[in-house]
Parts: sequence; C-alpha cells; structure tokens
Amino acid sequence: MNAATKLGVYVLGLAVVFGGALGVGSAVGDVGPAPAKPEHGTTHSTPAADSCGGHEQTTATAQDDTPGGLQVSQDGYTLNPLTTIKAGEATDFRFTVTGPDGRPVTGYQVQHDKKLHFIVVSRDLGTFQHLHPDMTSGGVWSVKLTLDDPGAYRAFADFAPTGGSGLTLGADLLVAGDYKPDPLPEVARTAEVDGYQVSLDGDLVPGQAAKLTLSVSKDGEPVTDLQPYLGAYGHLVALRAGDLAYLHVHPEDSGKAGPEITFYAEAPSAGDYRLFLDFKHDGKVRTADFTARAGAGQPKPTAEPGTGASHDDHTH
Repeated sequence: MNAATKLGVYVLGLAVVFGGALGVGSAVGDVGPAPAKPEHGTTHSTPAADSCGGHEQTTATAQDDTPGGLQVSQDGYTLNPLTTIKAGEATDFRFTVTGPDGRPVTGYQVQHDKKLHFIVVSRDLGTFQHLHPDMTSGGVWSVKLTLDDPGAYRAFADFAPTGGSGLTLGADLLVAGDYKPDPLPEVARTAEVDGYQVSLDGDLVPGQAAKLTLSVSKDGEPVTDLQPYLGAYGHLVALRAGDLAYLHVHPEDSGKAGPEITFYAEAPSAGDYRLFLDFKHDGKVRTADFTARAGAGQPKPTAEPGTGASHDDHTH
C-alpha cells in the first residue's frame, strides 16, 4: 500500500471515529475552585479567569453542552483553515473565523494578553504547540507553523468575539505521508524539560472542579522567580485522549512566583487526559507535559518522568 493510499484509509477512519465523538461526554464547563455550578444561562467570573484577565464567561446552556474544541462551528462562528501543510516545512499558516454573517470576524476581546490563542496538537497527543497568530485588517490570521511529521493534527482557536462569549473551535489538519501514531505516554507525576523538573499533585475528578498543583524546580532547588506569561505564572491546557475535548484553565492568583502553581480544572468525564503546562523562566517559555487519569481505578503513576518542549517567545 503506497503512502497516499495509507493516508486515505487513515482519514476515512478519522471521519468515522471523530464524527461519532461529537456527541460524547458532558460539557467541559467552567473552571474555578468551587465545584458548585450556577444556574444555566447566567454569567459569572471565575477566580481563574480573574487572575489572568478578569473577563466574564457565560455558563453553557442545555443546548450547548458539547465539550470545547470538538466542533468546527458553534453559535454561528466557524474556523476555516486556508493553508495546506507539508511535513517538515515551515509554513505561513493562514485561517479565518467567520461569524454569523458569513464574513471574517475582525473584532476580538483580549483574553490572557492575546486576542486569539491557537493550539496545535497531534492526534496521538505526542506533540503540542501554543501559538499566537497575527491578524490582518481583513480578518485573516497568520502564524508560522512547522509540523515535522506526517499524520493528523487538531488545531484549536480559543477566542471571544467582541460582545460575545468565549469559544473554542477545532479543525483537523492533515499532513500527507506515512504515519504511525505513538501510544499515549504512561500516567506520571513528574516531567522534565530543559533541566527543569515539574511535579504534579492532585487528581482530575469527573464532573467536579479539582485542585491541581504543579511545582517547578531546577537542579533540585525550587524555582521561586518564575516570570509572568500571558498574565500569570503558568498556563495549563488539558485534552481528553480519544476525542481531544479541550479544557483551558488558569491558575489561582497566589501572588507568588513559584515554585507552586495551583489550578482548578474540571474533567468532563472519566478517562485519560494530557496536561500541558507552559511556564516562563530566564526569559524562555517551556512546556512540561503529563498524562493524567480521571475517575475510579486510577493506576499508581509511573516513576518515569515525561518529556517536555521548549519554545521561543515569538512562537508560543
């Protein structure tokens, strides 16, 4: 079977698997330290949001209970990739978000220091990029993007249009070539990246806000001079394995620059999740990654640390 045929079979499989995944799970919901949820249709500010931007979030209604990132279109807004990507080639990736009138959106609220956060992950959750594109006057977004390996990727646009509520839209990006997905990394409590060690304390709890504390150290010494990044000392993205339901959380405002960064996150269901922590130290943003499990029957985490990735500021 040649490379084109292999990719065609793989894409057909994706259509079946992820088409059915749209109806799976309950809402990702709001993030905050209190597990109690407000009445549907009300607006509220969470402590996590206040610590990083203070914007209001709107509680999902009964008709809007699909986890974030599983839909390419929601509430009349659609994510439209405009660029084809080749493996290993730096690409000026372009996309638009069209609104209910069918035109590219040009008005966005600033959230966590940016008008739009663009996340790209491989479908096997082995690679992760958090990017911040630039927008032209016509509403076309552009960002430098390199995807080293062939396969299927998921792109997320996390934004709030002017006068509207926050949305996370997702679209698949397919890179031609022979592709073999890697297995999900084992559940672990520690990760290493660029000589830094990051430990995770706390467990995800399905349908309930749970406290997660991540501690950063280097050479065995706690790091107490983390630098602000996107309005906080840490930035956490969580993705559910299988369908890549998206959960974007931020830390509570402790006023301390490390070593501990505390988050409150609500997992929409039991299962495995990948956690990606961005933190900045010595002028550079780094990402530590973990596999965590929500729900009963959690295995004892392995002692082997995960691996992370470092990013230049202009691409993260």
